[in-house]
Amino acid sequence: MLIGEVARRSGVSTRMLRHYDALGLVRPTGRTVGGYREYAAEDVRRIFHVESLRSLGLSLKQIARALEDPGFTPSALVGDLIRWTEDRLAREQELLGRLRAVDASAPTGWQDVLRIVELLQGLDSTSAARRQQAVLTRPEDAPAPSDLLAGAVLSESDPNVAGALRWALARAGGDGVATLAVGLRSPDVDVRRRAVRAIAELPEAPGAAAALADALGDPDPTVRGHAALASGRRGATAAVPTLVAMVVAGSHDVDAAEVLGTLSRAPGSADRITTALVDELAAHPADQAVRLRLTQALVELSGPAARTALRTLARDEDGTVALVATGFLGLLEEGGDQGGS
Repeated sequence: MLIGEVARRSGVSTRMLRHYDALGLVRPTGRTVGGYREYAAEDVRRIFHVESLRSLGLSLKQIARALEDPGFTPSALVGDLIRWTEDRLAREQELLGRLRAVDASAPTGWQDVLRIVELLQGLDSTSAARRQQAVLTRPEDAPAPSDLLAGAVLSESDPNVAGALRWALARAGGDGVATLAVGLRSPDVDVRRRAVRAIAELPEAPGAAAALADALGDPDPTVRGHAALASGRRGATAAVPTLVAMVVAGSHDVDAAEVLGTLSRAPGSADRITTALVDELAAHPADQAVRLRLTQALVELSGPAARTALRTLARDEDGTVALVATGFLGLLEEGGDQGGS
């Protein structure tokens, strides 16, 4: 079989077949009278073996060794190939991310492209100060793409840089909530915490309310707490159980009490919130710290039910709780109920 026919049947170009011959990798068995290469069936099979190994990423030198050395074992080489391929894919994935970031910025000229590349290089720095500077020194008229910033927020562990990224994300004009919502589903609790904090600072972004509502069911109390404070400030009464739990636990309890007070002004909410706090008082009869926090939370609420609960606490068996409740009642009466029930 002449070289042209072999090329047609194998899909390997005549130029590559000549290269294989020159390297001694696949030499035709014979020659015609005119001196043309003539391949036997065994030669063609060897060509297919070579192409199969090339498809795995082996170099021609490695292929020659694999075909000629009876003692050559593939396990170590295949392991190396796996690692090289993984590294190459990681580099290509990084390149793809950079290209998508540039595309998302809708550049109008190469100057815009260079600004995005500069930001990406800054965010890749091992120095937290450099990453923060890359975010804060963006020109006013060149906000970064929201999805790029949101992705950076999810991976940023330095609190100062993370704060700068959240600021830039809010300033960018886009929302980035879709990217952050993916972070809320991460198995890594730190990623979920970063995501919920960033969403909480995007109050008007489409999808933010729904994402925060989902986060109220997160197994991590910190994630639930951020979601509850942000949702409650938006008027979502679904946050009430988590906010009450925060008061009990002493986790951002002052903030939680203030949000409960705001929610209590919605029709039908004051009695429900008061009942929830009173139930917690009954559940913690001997824990003075918890009872004091619950008493302080009741002061924030609107409606007569909260005032009644405070009067009951003014006669509490715990003298400190009773004293605090009495003091709050006096302040409320002096203030004509302003800011309270």
